[in-house]
Amino acid sequence: MFYRECGNYKDTYAKDMAIFPIPLDRYGFIVMLILALIVIPLIATDYWISSIMIPFYCFALSAFGLNILAGYAGQISIGHAAFMAVGAYASLILYGRYGIPLLPSILGGGIVSAAVGTFFGLPALRIKGFYLAISTLASQFIIQWVIVHWRWVSGGVFGTVEAPDMQIFGWALDTPVRKYYLALCIMILLITIGKNLVRGQLGRNWMAIRDMDYAAEIIGVNLYRDKLIAFAVSTFYAGIAGSLITFCYYGAANIEEFHVMVSFALIGMIIIGGLGTILGSFLGAGFFVLLPIAINQSLGAFMDVVPSDILSNIEAIIFGGLIVLFLIVEPYGMARLWHTIKDKMRLWPFPY
Repeated sequence: MFYRECGNYKDTYAKDMAIFPIPLDRYGFIVMLILALIVIPLIATDYWISSIMIPFYCFALSAFGLNILAGYAGQISIGHAAFMAVGAYASLILYGRYGIPLLPSILGGGIVSAAVGTFFGLPALRIKGFYLAISTLASQFIIQWVIVHWRWVSGGVFGTVEAPDMQIFGWALDTPVRKYYLALCIMILLITIGKNLVRGQLGRNWMAIRDMDYAAEIIGVNLYRDKLIAFAVSTFYAGIAGSLITFCYYGAANIEEFHVMVSFALIGMIIIGGLGTILGSFLGAGFFVLLPIAINQSLGAFMDVVPSDILSNIEAIIFGGLIVLFLIVEPYGMARLWHTIKDKMRLWPFPY
């Protein structure tokens, strides 16, 4: 009976445009912030913080960037991992070689990635659909080749650029908890900015382009400008995510960590999680980060029963089967399933 709009009067424009119109949603969000900011750093082990929570936040941020491009603007990209690599290498070069402070270096990595993404987004002005997907897939291999063969960037073929010790205003980020807070705070800030961005005029323009670009152009939407902005914003988020995962998780930049399968995994995140939703980016990232760990832990009891050749591939079999099953049951993603549950809660116990 608590999850109701009835009695929540909106007498100002600010209340009408609130992100959380129902108080229970707002309270739930506050609880999640308390869990992320206080409870998890206190009770979680270093393994959970370093190997699970930090990559979860980074991939959720990157998936949200891809969701801006594909879910809100309707422009497909299959080279998103390459733009993460651009941000990772750019931020490491700015911080390690030129001595620029850490936070401006991470921001610079996002800006460089946005510039490269805008350049590769130029084909979107003339093509779309399958042809745009192939052109963005080409960007994945072009960027990989450039990074590998440009010695000034990567040090040569299969070269690894080590991340130097991190400091912010003389405060060393030398523990998993401190790295966790860096990734979490930047993620919260950028998600908040992105949420307000997609709720504004630019977000409405993107959704108009996604639904029917010809109609959007007729009513005054500048297709060329807004498509390029979508690519710039999306790749900016990818660059920041690449910087964070390099500094806080990998500890070094290696192009092998940003291969094409990571791009496909990011597409799977937003499809499973839900296109055009912020919640879907987090649910999809959690699905891809946590599910393989749960499968491996569950299969430990069957080591002596299941043949080794099947056991070595059972993770991929279960993982792929669950994806197909979920897409059949709820093709609009996990976020849509959650919204359906909330709609039922609003009506319960009334049938109408």
